Amino acid sequence: MRIGELAAQTGLSRDTIRFYERTGLISGQRLPNGYRDFPPETVPWLAYVRTAQALGFSLAEIARTGEELRDAPDSAQALSALFEEKIAVIDARMAQLTALRADLSERAGTGCPLRAAG
Repeated sequence: MRIGELAAQTGLSRDTIRFYERTGLISGQRLPNGYRDFPPETVPWLAYVRTAQALGFSLAEIARTGEELRDAPDSAQALSALFEEKIAVIDARMAQLTALRADLSERAGTGCPLRAAG
């Protein structure tokens, strides 16, 4: 399918699809007339990409894990493992942000918020 049809089926812009192609997330074949031709399985893959982005995965993570998921004997189990890993990363980041917030709260109203707390 050509890029216009892919854009229509996925709701993505042509520029977004071209960007995903440049970054290696998808690949299309060039036809003799220069048009891109994408296989039909690109549509569900792009739906996965958008969902994964909404769940906080970066494009680099999606590209890396996409191949792992395709090759996994049980993709549901592999996907659950990825989610568990992402939850651990989020929990660690939340702990860092909680500590940062506490430090900022302690320094607020001290006259000079840049001096060491103590």
